[in-house]
Amino acid sequence: MRYFSELAYNGTHYHGWQKQQNAASVQETIERAFSTILNSEIEVVGCGRTDTGVHASQYLMHFDFEGTFPDGFVHRMNKYLPKDIVIRSVFEVNENAHARFDAVHRSYEYHLVFEKTPFETETAWHFYLSKTLDVDKLNEAASLLLGFNEFFPFCKTNHDAKTMECLLSRSEWVHDEKKGLLVFHISANRFLRGMVRLIVGMCINVALGKLTLEEVTKAMENQTMLEKSWSVPAHGLFLTEVKY
Repeated sequence: MRYFSELAYNGTHYHGWQKQQNAASVQETIERAFSTILNSEIEVVGCGRTDTGVHASQYLMHFDFEGTFPDGFVHRMNKYLPKDIVIRSVFEVNENAHARFDAVHRSYEYHLVFEKTPFETETAWHFYLSKTLDVDKLNEAASLLLGFNEFFPFCKTNHDAKTMECLLSRSEWVHDEKKGLLVFHISANRFLRGMVRLIVGMCINVALGKLTLEEVTKAMENQTMLEKSWSVPAHGLFLTEVKY
């Protein structure tokens, strides 16, 4: 039987989602917990990779299991797992359902705070010039991307992507004055390696006057790297929604 599980995690203490040698990952931590509670070797497949330090407020994965779940399985899992990972649900799906390849929509948020705060050091980036950023200029840069469907300028090197095509449906900055927070919202059918953090860096450089919209447009039209590429810190980034 194949099952999907919805979960969330704080990625601060993990070297990303994907299992790897000599480094803690979210995937390995979950597999160990599932295998222990179910007394069976469990391998999980996630809806996508997140880099070191990146968080997920919604994440989906699938796994195969032929046995019977113990009573209160989700509760038992959450007692066993570390406090920075939570399982929200487990549900049966079609035997061919795939958490990664069947996903048709993903959304991310990047959180930028105006003031240094001890309560958000792991989940938002305090950029010292954030108060001076013009939200209209940030949104001019963000909305420009909606006119394109290939994103080579916003893909990190050493990627394994076979295509640069991504269909964006949202690219927008929202100013939350009450919380002293700027949030970048972006949604697409898929994302390239490091894409969101590079886009956030581009928007900030445009707002700071270090990069022009004409330069961004030229890079997108020619599919060439920007001369001033900037990948902002990982800890402000969240995967927030996955749809099938």
